[in-house]
Amino acid sequence: MSETKIETTVHGMMAEFTTVDSLLSACRRVRDAGYTKTDAYTPFPVHGIDKALGIKPTALPWICLIAGATGTCIALAMQIWMNSIDYKYIISGKPYLSLPAFIPVAFELTILLASFGAFFGMWALNGLPKFSNPMFTDPRFDRATDDRFFLYVDASDERYDAAGVRSLMADTGSDYINEVVEDDSPKEVPKPVFLIWGLAVAASLVPLICILTMRVTNSSRPRFHIFFDMDFSPAKDAQQVTSLFADNRAMRSDVPGTVARGQMEESLDMLSGIDVEALTLSDPPRVERLVRAYMQADDEAKAEEQETLEKEAEEAAEVTEAAPASVMDTTPWVENNPLTVDAELLAIGQQQFAIYCSVCHGMDGYGNGLVNQRAQSISAPTWVPPASMHQETLYADKYPDGKLFSTISNGIRKMPGYAGQIKLKDRWAIVAYVRALQKSQNASLDLVPDAKKAAVEKAVEEAKAELKRQAEEAEKAAAARQQAQQ
Repeated sequence: MSETKIETTVHGMMAEFTTVDSLLSACRRVRDAGYTKTDAYTPFPVHGIDKALGIKPTALPWICLIAGATGTCIALAMQIWMNSIDYKYIISGKPYLSLPAFIPVAFELTILLASFGAFFGMWALNGLPKFSNPMFTDPRFDRATDDRFFLYVDASDERYDAAGVRSLMADTGSDYINEVVEDDSPKEVPKPVFLIWGLAVAASLVPLICILTMRVTNSSRPRFHIFFDMDFSPAKDAQQVTSLFADNRAMRSDVPGTVARGQMEESLDMLSGIDVEALTLSDPPRVERLVRAYMQADDEAKAEEQETLEKEAEEAAEVTEAAPASVMDTTPWVENNPLTVDAELLAIGQQQFAIYCSVCHGMDGYGNGLVNQRAQSISAPTWVPPASMHQETLYADKYPDGKLFSTISNGIRKMPGYAGQIKLKDRWAIVAYVRALQKSQNASLDLVPDAKKAAVEKAVEEAKAELKRQAEEAEKAAAARQQAQQ
């Protein structure tokens, strides 16, 4: 019965040396013999070992350079696309394409990708990960970390010949030469490793599943606070008190000179409704206050200007009839709307008028809005009825557009100012709509083209009939309420 011969894989040949000089000499002999796939193992770094073995400089620096340059290009391209093309946004007054501002992100991404290139490139060049080394099959190799030096020639070298390599190693003066063979340990990965790996992957998915679940579900319990200062900050809401300031007010006025983004794009005439050039000729100090109030965008300055106007008006009202007219009458207001009055502007004015003005002045502008009706029904003693927009004193020839704009912005009598609620152009749109309302009440059919006159007359008759019907229904409802109260 013959024995079965087990073939063993040969990885190469190694030789043992006792001194550094003998190892370096052997390395030079092997290098000069033309072997390129070699390696040396020493218990400490040996100067000149790379040159003795003929090892070429590593390509790792080039890998780091290419990876770092890639990171730079990615960072610059990303920032140029985001800030200069896709979503243009001015930051600290810098241009959209500001290379100096892009340096921090480019630097960080360059370092990140270069470090990745160095780390993973080192693994790839060294053939890692490697779970075992055939050199470990020889017990004498354990002294490579103590007091022995080893030279190894790989069997994959083109010039490798077992007998020739052994002879060459013997000529170098080595006392111990041995073939490096395959480890006889099993090559199959133990099943528990797969089990542990699967459990680790499953466990890593748990946080992601929890996050996704919380994004699509509601909970009555408070969330888990990692950083309490981010959830319970000392920031104050509007109208709250605080001990940080002497007046105990949490809300602060703007710093003098502050201009809101998108504001101060129009002329001072449009901002105030006053013909500033004409006012300069008659009252320069007042123009100075006006410019300071608007150009500094300071609420206190605006309040001071408004207070001055009111005091001047009160003083003018207290003087005799022979005295000059009030400041509201002597102010050179802007005569005409600075905006182009078209259907689009009138539609905006109608919308804003319905939101802010109709509650007191009514949808038709006659001053009988819901608030006025309620005040009269309860006989409010301090209520001042709103003015009708259709009285002659409010027509454009006696009440300029700029004066009407100033009234909307700063208020009059019981009416508050709406400058903080209605945008600048929307206030001018309301002025245009009020003028359209006024003209609609006194428009003549003679202005209607002959082709459309019949249709307009029909619409007028239908409107009159509808108004009459509504008035009759209102009278019946009032009579029914009076009868029910009796």
